[in-house]
Amino acid sequence: MSLAKTLRTVPLFSQLRDSDLELLAPLFSERRYVRNNVIRFAHDPCDFFAIVLEGQVKVMLVAEDGREVVLALVQKQDFFGEMTLLDDEPYAASVIATEDTKLLVLRRDELRKAIRDLPDMSFGLLRALCGRLLEADHKIGGLMLLDASGRVANLLLDLSSKSADGVIRDLPTHQVMAQMVGSSRETVSRTISAMSTKGIIAVESDGTRLLNREALEAEAGNMLRRRLKKPYDKDRASGARDAV
Repeated sequence: MSLAKTLRTVPLFSQLRDSDLELLAPLFSERRYVRNNVIRFAHDPCDFFAIVLEGQVKVMLVAEDGREVVLALVQKQDFFGEMTLLDDEPYAASVIATEDTKLLVLRRDELRKAIRDLPDMSFGLLRALCGRLLEADHKIGGLMLLDASGRVANLLLDLSSKSADGVIRDLPTHQVMAQMVGSSRETVSRTISAMSTKGIIAVESDGTRLLNREALEAEAGNMLRRRLKKPYDKDRASGARDAV
């Protein structure tokens, strides 16, 4: 497959014309990283934008006490590094290959030139950034308002949404999942085991299958609604007493 056709499979470039993709393709270069290689350290200067062609990388923060928080798993056809090229600020997080990974890399000057010359690429980038902001809002809300079980349920739903058939082909390790939901590996393992026992999910040879999506949504959504409702109910009850 030609590089232009490969770029067509990346959602960011899916709306570009064939002629635009032919112009864009030669600007990219290829880089490979073996598993556990650091692609970029937090706060280091960075002058490239990257698309994951094969493998997977994690975007993470490391606290002074050594605790790790995984902000995102960037998988095939997704990208990272665009913000540092747009605002000229160092990337706040580290990026590490969790598998043997192949990237397509576009340097800062070339990306900015492409944005100027290809208006449809600008709109694609804006759509992608808006989607990431919505995902961040959703994740922040879950971390603040859900317990560990609800956060794991939310993560499974998010991961399954990225697969055409809803099967999570490469479920992150329980340690990585714990770093994504702000919990411990033991808690995540117990939660996954309980969901499997209840028939909500099934861990099979080809991936993790959601057997009862409604139960997962209830595990997260109902808890979220209950916690959001409590202050309202308290105020309403107080108001009723005052009225009496």
